[in-house]
Amino acid sequence: MTVKVLSINGWCRNGSTIIGNLLNEVEGFFHVGELHFLWKNAYGKGSNNKCGCGRELVACPIWSRVLEREQPAAHAREAHAREVCARQARSIRTRHTWRALRDGIASKDRQQHAETMARTYRAIAEETGCQVIVDSTKIPGEAALLEHVEGIEAYYVHLVRDPRAIAHSWMRQKDYAYTLSAFRSTAYWVTFNLASRALVARYPERSLFVRYEDFIREPARVLRTLVELVGGDPSTLPLRGRVAELQPNHTVTGNPDRFRSGPTLIRPDDSKWRDELPTRDQLTTIALAWPLMWKYGYPLTGGTTRAPADAAYTHANADSHSGDRADSDHTHSHPQPLPRSERGPRSAR
Repeated sequence: MTVKVLSINGWCRNGSTIIGNLLNEVEGFFHVGELHFLWKNAYGKGSNNKCGCGRELVACPIWSRVLEREQPAAHAREAHAREVCARQARSIRTRHTWRALRDGIASKDRQQHAETMARTYRAIAEETGCQVIVDSTKIPGEAALLEHVEGIEAYYVHLVRDPRAIAHSWMRQKDYAYTLSAFRSTAYWVTFNLASRALVARYPERSLFVRYEDFIREPARVLRTLVELVGGDPSTLPLRGRVAELQPNHTVTGNPDRFRSGPTLIRPDDSKWRDELPTRDQLTTIALAWPLMWKYGYPLTGGTTRAPADAAYTHANADSHSGDRADSDHTHSHPQPLPRSERGPRSAR
């Protein structure tokens, strides 16, 4: 059985959580959130040990079984989780993207991690009945291994949001999510986007470049393009105008808004940073990021987004030349009551 994996890459606070949860409502799709952190969070060493359904990962009816099925025989759970996390730290961080693209699974660490990913994706597909797994991990070094994971067909999204909006989002404390300075946020923005750029450039026929600003401007069109990329049925998109009815999900990590469900409004504006991000921080962000901002069509002063200057990306934008983890500035959801957590993805309901 071959399972399709739609891998979302880029820097955090770029809209991946809301996009993933919207895709989770499409027939045959299942959004896993940031799967990279499953082992770290399940056994108490991560920032949040809860599934999007509200239960601890080890008690969730889906993730408890996935963890059990993925774990090799004769391995203790905690020891296996430590081993997976150690391999991730040694060999598949963002800075390892170019080496992974060049050498594949030549190293023992990357080979073993590709085998772990194969077991995990297979267990997810069998437990949920989905045909497409949406993985919003956003670590290109890990996504670069997908071509070597047995039993999957990989697709890639490079999701970008204006670095000033992201710096503004990182200023605020959100539940278990820590804060970052504008300097650190933008330094990560540059690094993660360069790595994501290398990834989609390697597989252009199975990749899309998406700006968060284009998504909030025309959410149905962007979602339809993503669904069609992997051969899904866009007629099952959950949007009615700008409103979607989101069901409880089973995401691993991600924006704390993943715990919300119910009617969700996609707001078309992402400009709060213009008034609330200090001028010093805006200038810091521009100083670090201006070359990529120009390539991606972000104005350095005033004005609105334009078509990307990089020809390599214009085809991926389809016809979206009008103007990235989303947060509550841009979407509004009603708080989730205690969830019906036995539900799988829509394909299994």
